[in-house]
Amino acid sequence: MQKVIPLFLMLISLVSYSKNDTSSTFFEQQQKKILLLSNKLFHTKKITEEEKNSLNTEIISLFEETLNRQDSYNFNFDSLKKDFGILNSPDNVFRIIHWNVPLNDGTYKYYGFIQEKYIVSKKKIESILVYPLIDKSADIKNTENYISDNKKWYGMLYYKIIPVKTKSKTYYTLLGWDGNDKVSQKKFIDVLTFEYNGNPKFGADVFDIPKKNPKRISFEFASNCAFVLKYNESLNMITFDRLAPMEPQFEGQYQYYCTADFEYDGFKIKKGKWLFVENIAPKNDKTNSDNLYQNPKGGSKGKESDVMINKEKKKRK
Repeated sequence: MQKVIPLFLMLISLVSYSKNDTSSTFFEQQQKKILLLSNKLFHTKKITEEEKNSLNTEIISLFEETLNRQDSYNFNFDSLKKDFGILNSPDNVFRIIHWNVPLNDGTYKYYGFIQEKYIVSKKKIESILVYPLIDKSADIKNTENYISDNKKWYGMLYYKIIPVKTKSKTYYTLLGWDGNDKVSQKKFIDVLTFEYNGNPKFGADVFDIPKKNPKRISFEFASNCAFVLKYNESLNMITFDRLAPMEPQFEGQYQYYCTADFEYDGFKIKKGKWLFVENIAPKNDKTNSDNLYQNPKGGSKGKESDVMINKEKKKRK
C-alpha cells in the first residue's frame, strides 16, 4: 500500500495539470482569434460599417463563449489591452471588459461585459456570472437621472473604479469617457451596484449636491479641450477642472465649453455619499495610477484604456 498511495497522488496531479493546461490553451486560442478580428476592425484604414458590424459580432460571440467558462476569470487577455478596456475592481469582485466602435457619423457604439464573482451565501459556493453590456445611450435623454441595468447601459469607456463601503453594502464609483460626436466629448462619474441576485445596476443616489439629486455626474466639453477628471488618493477626492463657455454668448452650447484656468471642484466622501466641494486646490498624487489621465486629443500616455481612447479619437481627424 505504501507504494500505491504516491502513485495515486501522482496520477491526480497529472490529471489536474492536464486540465489546467487545456484551459490555458483554450483561452490563448480564443485570445488569438479575437486579436485577429480586432486588428481588422480597429486598424484597417478603409472599412465599411457593414464590415465593422460583422467583425464586431464575431468578437462579441467569442467573448461570450470565453467568459462564460467558469475558469476564465483569472485569464488576463494581455494581448488585447491595446484595443479593449479591461478593468478589475480593486477588491477583485468583478471586472469590466469593454470597447467602442467608431461610426462614420463621428459617434461611437460601445460594447462589453461584466464578469462578476458571485457567492451563494448559504452554500458559500463561488460562481462566475457574465452580463453583456448593451449600449442604449442614443435613446437616453436625461443622462444624469437615468438608472438602468446592463441591458440599457449608457455606453462609455471606464478608466477608474473606486469602491465605496457603506454600512449596508459596497458600491463602485466609475470614471468614464464618451466620444459623443464630432464637436464635443463627455466624461462621467458613474455608479455601479450589484443587487442581491448579482445583477448589475448603473446610477445611484450617492451624490450630495445642493438643489440637485443626480444619479451620475456628466461633463460635456469641446472635442479639443483638455478636461481632467481623476481620483486623487492623497485627498481622497474625485477632482476635476471647472468648465465654462469660451465666450459668454456660448452659454449652454457645450461644444464651446472648456476648462477655466486654475479653477477646480470635486467630490469627497462623507457618510457614504459624494459631497460636492467647490474651489479646491488639488495636489499631485504620485501614487495614483490615473493622475496622468488627460484629454485623448492631447495624446498623453497612460493606462491601456487611455491608449484605446486616444486611438479612437485620432480616427476622427
